[in-house]
Amino acid sequence: MEEKRVVIVSGGDWTDDYLKAIQKDDLLIGADRGALLLIEHGLRPHIAVGDFDSVSEEEIQKIREFSGRVDSCDPVDKNYTDTELAFELALQERPSEIVILGVTGGRLDHTLANMQLLIKGLHHQVVCSIQDQRNHIQLTGSSLTVKDHGFTYVSFLPATMEVSGVTLEGFAYPLEDATLRQGQSLAVSNRLLGSSGRVSINSGLLFVIQSRD
Repeated sequence: MEEKRVVIVSGGDWTDDYLKAIQKDDLLIGADRGALLLIEHGLRPHIAVGDFDSVSEEEIQKIREFSGRVDSCDPVDKNYTDTELAFELALQERPSEIVILGVTGGRLDHTLANMQLLIKGLHHQVVCSIQDQRNHIQLTGSSLTVKDHGFTYVSFLPATMEVSGVTLEGFAYPLEDATLRQGQSLAVSNRLLGSSGRVSINSGLLFVIQSRD
């Protein structure tokens, strides 16, 4: 089965690191202003989606002209954020991987909602990550190989009230069959010892966050 990767770009702060994250054969989805950001950086969104309330009428015309397809919705009568609409479209493509860019650094409520999209990706058995200049965020419900993406720290934060059987291998501060609970900082600011490490858990959901100052 041929692997397909989908990259979603939302309207958060742009960094040129995103150009490095996007690969030639990626299917590109621009969420609202994210579609304009792709176009302004020489990339053509395959799909543009959203209510487009964060762009001008002139910019909307540009999005329509340079996007493969535009799915617009009413800004009032909708049940999902633009990024979640983009995520649902990405899942319809049955990809092997979804990369989400431009969804952090602004409103905290949107950032947390976007992180929770990784739970939906996990339920669909799709490898998902959120990336920005300072963070690389993943989620696991079983085990995960943590590759060195050039960040200083690796933190492990429970996405459920409790995560049991946490074992960390290849990290400066290993754990074996530990339990992590929300409200604790036991597994914050760990470090990889080499090019990769391994985390495994028995129950719960665990955010794996690589970051730098």
